Amino acid sequence: MFASLNKQQNKYMKAYIFPGQGAQFTGMGLDLYENSPLAQELFEKANNILGFSITDVMFEGTAEELKQTKVTQPAIFLHSVILAKVLGDDFKPEMVAGHSLGELSALVANGVLSFEDGLRLVSKRALAMQKACEIQPSTMAAVLGLEDKVVEDTCAEIDGVVVAANYNCPGQLVISGEIEAVEKACEVLKEKGAKRALLLPVGGAFHSPMMEPAREELAEAIEETTFNEPICPVYQNVVAKAVTNPAEIKENLIAQLTAPVKWTQCVQAMVADGGTEFVEVGPGKVLQGLMRKIDRNVAASGASFEA
Repeated sequence: MFASLNKQQNKYMKAYIFPGQGAQFTGMGLDLYENSPLAQELFEKANNILGFSITDVMFEGTAEELKQTKVTQPAIFLHSVILAKVLGDDFKPEMVAGHSLGELSALVANGVLSFEDGLRLVSKRALAMQKACEIQPSTMAAVLGLEDKVVEDTCAEIDGVVVAANYNCPGQLVISGEIEAVEKACEVLKEKGAKRALLLPVGGAFHSPMMEPAREELAEAIEETTFNEPICPVYQNVVAKAVTNPAEIKENLIAQLTAPVKWTQCVQAMVADGGTEFVEVGPGKVLQGLMRKIDRNVAASGASFEA
């Protein structure tokens, strides 16, 4: 049975949230590897699956090396998923969600995907996105201090491809698309009162139509992968609501690469459904910071493992 999604029936629900790209740091995961035999076993398994020693880069690599697409996404996924696994009986999710890449971590944590299948999909996702970035130069920009609708309407008025990509928290929306179109949108948004509209140091236009080649490539891999019944609902980026049907989860995951990440809406839906305690599982504290901007009335903390 799933945890009740009725706030009246279950007043206090624990939600686990998983970060996406940008949360990586040098030395990530080393404490887990050194203090948990299970973590060590899973990291070594990951090295074999990926065909290179990702642990060397995670534990000792430079920030520049960690930024390589084939490393970044699997590294964040591994840190998140292995941390959830070593928490053992303390890890009892009643609802989960992940920001972009983090959605795959969430799907392993709630039993939809096996560790091995999740890692293979993350690796394919990273390489497919890298390829899509190389087809046509593209970028993203963070827009601060405007209503979502103003940003959406502005993007619709610009010639070329530029769309709302990440709804991170109220007043913080990331746009994505062709370089010229994004730059033009930034100019117009500043004129409309944006506190900031600045280009991000990313390799391409994630969560936009520019990722269609990657979506097609990843769709094939996702279709061939077994998706199990989840142990609790996952609030997916594309629909921003609880999903429990494996076929729907699969469909939403395929759509995710070209669709916006509705993170603000996901968190709001989780709170509406009874989420009162949010625990970020993985590197960094980005999602905890966003939580405080989305809803100050819920508790937000980071998962930690003590040997």
